Amino acid sequence: MAKRRILIVDDEADIRAVAQLSLEINTEWEVLTASSGAEGLKVALDERPDAILLDVMMPDLDGPTTWTKLQENPITQAIPVIFLTAKVQAAEQRRYAQLGVKAVLTKPFDPVQLGDRVIEALGWES
Repeated sequence: MAKRRILIVDDEADIRAVAQLSLEINTEWEVLTASSGAEGLKVALDERPDAILLDVMMPDLDGPTTWTKLQENPITQAIPVIFLTAKVQAAEQRRYAQLGVKAVLTKPFDPVQLGDRVIEALGWES
C-alpha cells in the first residue's frame, strides 16, 4: 500500500514543525507543509495529499475560506480536511463541523496522540 500523504497548513512555524515531527515519528506518513491558505491550496492541487490539517485562524486566507476554495475545485474537493483551532467554544466547533470538515481538533494538541486522532477522524486503518 502506498504511503499516506498529509498536508499541514498553519501560519505558525512551531505548530507546523511539531505536527510534522509528531506525524513522521508516530506514523509512516509523508508530511507536506504550507505556511498560508494560498500556499496550502497550491500544494493541495500539485501534490493531492490524502488529507489536510488546516488551521482556522490565519491572515489573508483563513481556514474556512481555504476550505471553501478546496471545495470549489474538482481536483481538491474530495480531500478530507481536519480543522486545527485554538477556539474551543462548543458553538464555534459545531459551526466548523457543519461546514463539512471531517473533524475539528483543538490546539494545543498532544503530539503523541495526533496521528491516532487523525486516523480516528478519517476512519483510516492504523
